Amino acid sequence: MVQVLIFIWLAGIWLRIWRLARFFQIEGYDNARYLRWLIDKPQRYLMWRALVFTGAAALLTIALGLSGQDTESVYLLIWGAAAVLAVWPEPFKEVKQKFKLTQRATRLLVTALAVAVIVLVGAEIAFDNLVDMTARTNFAVITGVGLVVYHLCPLILPLANVIMYPVEASFRYMFRARARRILQRANPTVIGITGSYGKTSTKEYLAHILGGRYRVLATPKSYNTLMGVCIVINNQLKDDYGYDYFIVEMGAYVEGEIRGICHLVQPGISIVTAVGPQHLERFGSVETIAKAKYEIIEALPQDGVGVFNWDNHYVRSMYERGYPDTRLAVSWQNADHAVQLRFLARDIRESVDGITFDVIDTFLEEEAHFNTPLLGQHNITNILLATAVARHLGIPLTEIAMRVASLEPAEHRLHRKKLSSGITLIDDAYSANPVGAHNALDVLAYHTSGRRILITPGLVELGQLQEQENKKLGHHAAQVCTDIVLVGIEQTQPIQRGIRAVGFDEARLFIFDTRDEAIAWFQHEPQSGDTVLFLNDLPDTYL
Repeated sequence: MVQVLIFIWLAGIWLRIWRLARFFQIEGYDNARYLRWLIDKPQRYLMWRALVFTGAAALLTIALGLSGQDTESVYLLIWGAAAVLAVWPEPFKEVKQKFKLTQRATRLLVTALAVAVIVLVGAEIAFDNLVDMTARTNFAVITGVGLVVYHLCPLILPLANVIMYPVEASFRYMFRARARRILQRANPTVIGITGSYGKTSTKEYLAHILGGRYRVLATPKSYNTLMGVCIVINNQLKDDYGYDYFIVEMGAYVEGEIRGICHLVQPGISIVTAVGPQHLERFGSVETIAKAKYEIIEALPQDGVGVFNWDNHYVRSMYERGYPDTRLAVSWQNADHAVQLRFLARDIRESVDGITFDVIDTFLEEEAHFNTPLLGQHNITNILLATAVARHLGIPLTEIAMRVASLEPAEHRLHRKKLSSGITLIDDAYSANPVGAHNALDVLAYHTSGRRILITPGLVELGQLQEQENKKLGHHAAQVCTDIVLVGIEQTQPIQRGIRAVGFDEARLFIFDTRDEAIAWFQHEPQSGDTVLFLNDLPDTYL
């Protein structure tokens, strides 16, 4: 009968490990990042229901023992029922990013389960050999050990990760070595792109412009880690050596990550889009972020090409450090005061239909008129950065302008579409940053027919600036929107304060606890002619 109780606890432990593994995977199998997420909220590691039901079972067992009505079958019923109720899984509220059962995830789960089995079964065997236990004591011991292991489930994953480190390190080494060999044989010109924001859009715009003349491979979506880049090389370059250019997006959460990617791909051209407080809570300071982003410039050879966004203070400082010899800077916010720069945008006009502006190549004294359906003034920077690289590679400015006219927004980045219901939807749900968020609100302001509705959970991963930036967001939203829908009662408190500070109509402010509730509101409330902006979409680790 004891085996039945052991099986119940093991089933609950296994299910909890499985569920936690999704968050461990989201955090990149990084123990420190995962543990920071874990301790952020007590409900992630304290299972109050398990404590309540096992405590109730203990009290009932004591009462039955005192009454003399205790039998082994009664104990099994009591402790078994308590175990089932303790480990019975709560339903998921929402799942945005599903768990991927990769080979690494499988190895991690098997190791974690083995650790749990060894601890639980080992404890039972040890107690059984050391203590002459009655049935009542035996069930209590199994429950106690099961309860402890159940609470330690979040720590079993990092432990399993440490145990598997030599194995995973060997796999990563072989994976990188294979990618390096393939890349050397394929030998495309590598263009690296990094930045706190704007890197994915710039990557896709550059790929589109160069694609008019050359064969171009760009890392898909947000495959911007070392292993993600290796996957692209090993899967897409291994059988096709005909690419002229390989555009590599590089992201980072800590210093050294971009350096590692550059060591693999050896970029000849590097672009830095912007430096800002994105992921500030992980880096600690904007200066540290800037240092990490500069790794993409340091990795260039002396005869390489660096492309810089002059309008960003931190990126401008990188330009002024004087490396490499060939440096191209772009500007539109300082175009009238930065004539020494290579590419400038002037006479900017923005409307609900897109942006028009003139691009000047000050070195070659060329000028062309650009017209793009893209929304948001931050896209001027992204287009200028892509233009600088394309012009350096020999594509005339007029030809670049023709390619820019057919640009489409990157997925979930100010993508506007008209629904069959007559509602205009602006999808800017991907990883909003303060600059992009305020530009998105400015785009919403151009829509003057019908209501202007904002649906957002706010900005995240901004460290000590998060409250301040979200309050600014609320203040700006209150001046632009007719209706505001916030997702997350606690998460959006700073936005609420910003909204109320300017006297926004409370009847037009809707606050929901979950994304599903906000979506349900969206499906019933907006009418034909209204415009709805979806701004940011919290990752599962913030739910």
